[in-house]
Amino acid sequence: MMTTAKLLLHCPDKPGILAEVTDFITVNKGNIVYLDQYVDHVENIFFMRIEWELKDFLIPKEKIEDYFSTLYAQKYEMHFRLYFSDVKPRMALFVSKMSHCLFDILARYTAGEWHVEIPLIISNHPDLAPVAERFGIPFHVFPVTKENKAEQEQAELKLLAENNISFIVLARYMQVLSETMIEAFPNKIINIHHSFLPAFVGARPYHAAFQRGVKIIGATSHYVTSELDAGPIIEQDVVRISHKDTVEDLVNKGKDLEKIVLSRAVQKHIERKVLAYKNKTVVFN
Repeated sequence: MMTTAKLLLHCPDKPGILAEVTDFITVNKGNIVYLDQYVDHVENIFFMRIEWELKDFLIPKEKIEDYFSTLYAQKYEMHFRLYFSDVKPRMALFVSKMSHCLFDILARYTAGEWHVEIPLIISNHPDLAPVAERFGIPFHVFPVTKENKAEQEQAELKLLAENNISFIVLARYMQVLSETMIEAFPNKIINIHHSFLPAFVGARPYHAAFQRGVKIIGATSHYVTSELDAGPIIEQDVVRISHKDTVEDLVNKGKDLEKIVLSRAVQKHIERKVLAYKNKTVVFN
């Protein structure tokens, strides 16, 4: 595969931005292979994702960010991120006792569907260690209590740094992360949960939804912020149910949705197609 550069940016909308960015690439003999842009007319913000081949690009790979920042980012008040296709993101999985999302992610990973590395799995329980062992991935247990939470998170952060982790996926990890952990990975922690919130809270949401007679269940994947379950949404989906569905049917359909929605969100993040702005996301096709 040809090595490419991927540039994501947002800035106040002004005339000429698209032309200037594409000109920067083409003048330096880059072949553009992907281009998508969007203007939020309410906020007056321009969003863009562009990808180009580096084979004949005149600017050295390690100098592209400096050139772009000097020539364009300062001029247009841009916030941008630059990625390269030959650098694999490194993903850490956080799990507790539920295995459905973990199995789905590891199946896709071992099948080669994702351009990503998974150096480790972290859990607050030992239950899923055999799953990690089956897939040959190191499994680390950090039991968390109210008394040791800060200490355990510091140990986790140290382990993540030692393994050069790019982002975290909470594959049904049943612990609330501290602000310290969230600030260490801004818009780089992906969570999944059912979409009953805030209507049906607590440990048995499907039972509560069943009693209420809901006709639609769903799942939401989002970036984690300090406001619980209220971060920028990456992916959502729903499935219809009827009076014929039992509580067990709701739970099983919910698990299927969680797997699918989480995997879609992770794939978009790996492909560098998600741009977070305030508490929303622009998800490029």
